[in-house]
Amino acid sequence: MTATTQLNPSVREMRESDLTRIILIEREIFLFPWSPANFADSIQSGYLCRVMEDNNAILGYSIMMIGPDEAHILTLGINPRWQNKGLGRKLLNYLFELARENNAKSMLLDVRESNHGAAKLYKQLGFEQIATRKGYYPAMCGREDALVMRLML
Repeated sequence: MTATTQLNPSVREMRESDLTRIILIEREIFLFPWSPANFADSIQSGYLCRVMEDNNAILGYSIMMIGPDEAHILTLGINPRWQNKGLGRKLLNYLFELARENNAKSMLLDVRESNHGAAKLYKQLGFEQIATRKGYYPAMCGREDALVMRLML
């Protein structure tokens, strides 16, 4: 039996009381992490902030903004202990349904050009690169481009 078959993750709304644990994950997986204030502002702004958990352990999280006919994933992270086990795909599929429920016709996201694993997953799920944002992300030696990807829902 694999680790993922032992998991029974559920997705729920993110709460401010989750932020301490989310920030710990964020700091492990991103070189330039969001601040606690970024997450708190997203919750207070009414963005679709979600947590994937199992047995009170946070496995992953996401923040999605809904606009007219369009959803935009602002951030998504999977706890490093649970990466490469299908949880990113599962959380994305949840977000696809949530976006459709909110009448989105397409979904956008930005991904670092160097994040080949994430870009590969997004392409497998049907995202297409539609643009490049030059120098969008901070990087150790300056700035890094972002790939803008879109999925038609």
